Amino acid sequence: MSQAPLQQFYIPEEQSVYLLSHHDARKLKDWVALCQAQLAQLGYQGIELIGKGAYGFVFAGSTAYQDYVFKFSRITLPVHLQERLEEEAFMLDQVSHPRIPKLVTYQRLRGQSILVMERAPGWNLEQVSLKEGRLSPRLIVRIAAQLADILAALRRESGPQARPVVHGDIKPSNLVFDPEHESIALIDWGSSVFAQLDAQLQFVGANVMELMSDNLQQTNARLGDVYFIGEEQLNGALSSPRFDEQGAAGTLYALASAQSCRFGHRAIPACSLGLPMEFARTLDGMLDPDPHMRRKAGDYFVQAMPRMAKVVMIDLPGTRQTPLVPVWARPALQEIDTVVYSSRKAFLRETNAPETLNDVNDVQLDRYYKQFMQGMGETEKAFLASVSRLGKYPVVGGLAVRWEREGVYIDSSLNLHDPDLKPAFIEAVNNMVHLARAIHRQGVFKSCLFNARQTLHLERASAEASFFIEPDMAISYEMSAVPELEDRTRQHSYFEDGPDPEELLVLPDAIMQILQRLNDIHHTGMIIFEALPKHLKIHSYYRLLDPSRENEFRSLLARMLASVSQIEGLGVSGFMKMPYKDTRYFPHLEKQPERYYPRDPREYAKKSEV
Repeated sequence: MSQAPLQQFYIPEEQSVYLLSHHDARKLKDWVALCQAQLAQLGYQGIELIGKGAYGFVFAGSTAYQDYVFKFSRITLPVHLQERLEEEAFMLDQVSHPRIPKLVTYQRLRGQSILVMERAPGWNLEQVSLKEGRLSPRLIVRIAAQLADILAALRRESGPQARPVVHGDIKPSNLVFDPEHESIALIDWGSSVFAQLDAQLQFVGANVMELMSDNLQQTNARLGDVYFIGEEQLNGALSSPRFDEQGAAGTLYALASAQSCRFGHRAIPACSLGLPMEFARTLDGMLDPDPHMRRKAGDYFVQAMPRMAKVVMIDLPGTRQTPLVPVWARPALQEIDTVVYSSRKAFLRETNAPETLNDVNDVQLDRYYKQFMQGMGETEKAFLASVSRLGKYPVVGGLAVRWEREGVYIDSSLNLHDPDLKPAFIEAVNNMVHLARAIHRQGVFKSCLFNARQTLHLERASAEASFFIEPDMAISYEMSAVPELEDRTRQHSYFEDGPDPEELLVLPDAIMQILQRLNDIHHTGMIIFEALPKHLKIHSYYRLLDPSRENEFRSLLARMLASVSQIEGLGVSGFMKMPYKDTRYFPHLEKQPERYYPRDPREYAKKSEV
């Protein structure tokens, strides 16, 4: 393959600052402070960091008259990537629509690129989704009508260049929602390009010379978020308005189902989400594996959405979901910055899956796509993304999912530290169970959810040197006020499934012996050692369930920490213990049953109240 299909890639989930080394964290804080100082010098007030990604930082600020958004490119990037911000400003200037915040200016200040735009009021829809869970069918249809209007406008050959524009990265976090007017605004034009093909997949405004030139033989498309873009964009097809139809379909599906990706549609189809039948079938058509069906449904969506949106809908009385696996909620004693670490994923990949992205040399692509989803089926990807979504809540604990021929066995310890978020969190947990039930293969998947603010960081001069702890370092733990019921036959072990084939770090005998002794004390928790050439991270979450053994427990944790000087080699090794065995069994279920919005919603609401 002479031309790599993927030109750019970025990380959808930025790493927690608490996982950075001390040096990198300091650099990041200094950099943010510098950006804020520059904006203050320019006369803006109320400056706050509102987002960050692999390419830059986004700040908000205001004058007496208006609110603004400022995008700074990371100064450490190569020049060709810093220039992306200027290209974004140019593309944003090509579009004019009431639901697209306007470009204010683009400038370079002491070698630093800054893009200034109007700020749309409200919250991005990913934040709304995490807080609310599934959005109501009425609201989904309202958002869909506005999205269809934007897509229709972008399809038109208008603007200074008279060519359709492809946004290229439509997803919930790029839609700002104003709850007062229930209106949306489409932001972040960093992946946008002029379409090479129109909606009918004909070359756009191409004369003979253009058709013969190279630039219509290779895509100009940039890769948006792999959780939401469609197959064509992912596989390097020529850019067309169909890309944005796919982004819109994935976005609406994710908001209607309380997921953070488009991949779950086979196990949890749009037809199972209580949406109006015509709309749900259109959405399922847009997510269909058959490209012809996708295009047909996409055309129908853009044409029929204004009519579908006129149907009178009301918000139906909600039914609280019961968690399919136990969820505990207790208020946090401190702020929690959850990070998810998962292992034993290899069995979720297809055997002999084609390696399609090997010639793309990009660190972030390698980390997030090859390692994460390459070679997996749609439902397997959705399952992993559903576990990642749990980590967007203030939650600590762990999961062990075991697939057997007859069904799925799930052990879990999920402790949510914000009871207000419990209804939305339960929906996320239940989605994870539904997706697990639709996967047919045998193997074990494990996941630990820990608080990055409690991660211990040790530095050393070189990969040959030993790690040594600081005098005041300790592995923290919580303690149950009273002993929690202990039944020896139901105890869960650290060593339940043997050594993990995907973890490369072999821990010294001293640490393994301490883990063996800890295993006999009634507690729940996890510990992960992550050894890098000059940096060791120790992630942990412990809750002691037998207060009478606190002195012994604390002493063992201290001895384990003192033994890190014996760690050799690089890689990750982790151990997890549930409070006790409370395995839940679920038979396989290919997909959730159909469920539509009622024909007479008022009558349905009346019956629900009785």
